[in-house]
Amino acid sequence: MKGFRFIVTVAVLLSPAILHAADPFLGKWSLDVKRSRYPVGACPKEMTIEMAKAEHGVHYHSETRLTSGGSIRADYTAEYDGKAVIVIGARGMLMPVSLKRTGPNVVIATYTSGFQTVATSRRIVSADGGVMTITTTSRDGAGKAVTHVGVYQRAKSAVTSGFDLSKGKTDLLVARSP
Repeated sequence: MKGFRFIVTVAVLLSPAILHAADPFLGKWSLDVKRSRYPVGACPKEMTIEMAKAEHGVHYHSETRLTSGGSIRADYTAEYDGKAVIVIGARGMLMPVSLKRTGPNVVIATYTSGFQTVATSRRIVSADGGVMTITTTSRDGAGKAVTHVGVYQRAKSAVTSGFDLSKGKTDLLVARSP
């Protein structure tokens, strides 16, 4: 009986981490300005992205503080099926976005305007789950391709800050009670 209780206790303690591992994008992310690469004057002062499991896919919420003092907010809920959804900002609708998962740690976000792709973002979460890199390609006013690379650190939380499952053995050995 003690062995069974131990297994149940371990399962309960590990279940948030296991659920979290199912979609490595879920959680709160903060822009690391020093490691990011933006064209001169385009890097935000601060940016946070929070992604959470929703009934119909994943809910995305971002808050951005610009160096000019302004701010931008964006929210949407989408599935990884490539279907476009509306993005809502502080002042109303923004460009639609569609998400497509191309690997366990890779998602492509495509932003459209008038049936034309205006920006594409490739989101990659590192193998250890601690860093998300978003490489966005779009066109400037002159039609020239512009690339931004945002490097985000996963925010520490009660669920993930205690241990890192990727750095240890995942086999649980449980002794049977006599």
